[in-house]
Amino acid sequence: MDFLRPATLQQALEAKAERPAAVPIAGGTDVMVEINFDTRRPDALLDLNQVAELAEIGSDGGLLRVGACVSYARIIGELGRELPGLALASRTVGSPQIRNRGTVGGNLGAASPAGDAHPVLLACDALVEAASVRGTRLIPAAGFYQGPKRSVLAPDELITAFRIGPAMGPQQFAKIGTRNAMVIAVCSFALSLWPQGRPAGTGGTIGTGIGSAGPVPLRATDAEEFLAAELASAGLWESGVALPSTVTHTFGELVAGAARPIDDVRGTAAYRRHALSVLARRTLGWTWDSYRKGARQCA
Repeated sequence: MDFLRPATLQQALEAKAERPAAVPIAGGTDVMVEINFDTRRPDALLDLNQVAELAEIGSDGGLLRVGACVSYARIIGELGRELPGLALASRTVGSPQIRNRGTVGGNLGAASPAGDAHPVLLACDALVEAASVRGTRLIPAAGFYQGPKRSVLAPDELITAFRIGPAMGPQQFAKIGTRNAMVIAVCSFALSLWPQGRPAGTGGTIGTGIGSAGPVPLRATDAEEFLAAELASAGLWESGVALPSTVTHTFGELVAGAARPIDDVRGTAAYRRHALSVLARRTLGWTWDSYRKGARQCA
């Protein structure tokens, strides 16, 4: 196995172009597990840890640009206010040691339906930045995943960053696992409220993301449209009153209906649907309470 260690992004892109089968590695929290258990034996590893450009946090056109090698610990510590949903998801990833090494870029590269970052990226309309010697393209998160551990990345492309708008309202993330920590999600759910809409001034909108309950991470578009319509028609964005139980119940059922789960060693399809309904109702309650609290403080 060859070990390639570029010092710049250009060198990394050239190495990937020359050897498309080389597996990128940064934190190694997924790749090294597969190598240690002999389930993967790539011809070459492409170490990205020396590429400073991939560890940068910046902004571009109103969006935050977060380099592919920015760790979960940095997201928690440096971006918790701007990206509360992603910070919440990052806190559920493995142990402190894993959070110090693991990255959202690696999560995207693995493209596992159970990846903790994926639901938040979907709920927040994130863009995945992919680059090669041929150029750079931005891929909407909703169109990035093709199947279990498969994405639209070309063989010569590297994930260089993701771009995401700072939160304009409350966000939440929750997952269920077989224990409380260091666990792969049985299912997970992310919710983002945009009181002013996307783009701002277009009316309140909702973002959702479902993890580990389908062949790819999913959005619950029917649930989003239902909740946005209910909040607008009843004037709830303006009044900030408590949500009717019928709204939260229907929202949960629509989220569960959007899932495409299977039975596996971590849970049954029926359990995943039920759990997603519960997670959707709970996260909606938490985010709406946060929104109501903010509305009262503004008033």
